[in-house]
Amino acid sequence: MVDAFCATWKLVDSQNFDEYMKALGVGFATRQVGNVTKPTIVISHEGDKVVIKTLSTFKNTEISFKLGDEFDETTADDRNVKSTVTLDGDNLVHVQKWDGKETKFVREIKDGKMVMTLAFEGVQAVRTYEKA
Repeated sequence: MVDAFCATWKLVDSQNFDEYMKALGVGFATRQVGNVTKPTIVISHEGDKVVIKTLSTFKNTEISFKLGDEFDETTADDRNVKSTVTLDGDNLVHVQKWDGKETKFVREIKDGKMVMTLAFEGVQAVRTYEKA
C-alpha cells in the first residue's frame, strides 16, 4: 500500500539534479530556479486514487491517479507526458513517457525519509525528503 508514503515531505538534500534536468532538455533559467527551489510534496490517497501535490514558490503541481493506470501529466517544466505509477515491492515507481523518451522516479522510504531517485538516459539524481 501507499500508506507509508502518505505524508507531507520537505526536500532536505538534492544530488545531481541539475545534470538530470539538463539531460531532459530543461532550459538554463528553469534549471536555476529548479536547483534552488525546495519543494514540499504532499502524498495522500482517497479510496483507490493516489494524489501527489508538489508545492513550491516556483510552481505547484498536482496529479491524481490509480496505481497501474496510465494518465496525462503536465510536468513542472511543461512537458506533456503519459505517466504510470505502480508499487514495486515497497517502492513507488513513476514512469513518464513522451516523444519516444522515458524517465523514471523511484520513491522509497529509508530510515523514515523518502528517497527519490530520478533516472533519464543514464543520468541519475537523488532527492531526499524528510517529514514536515
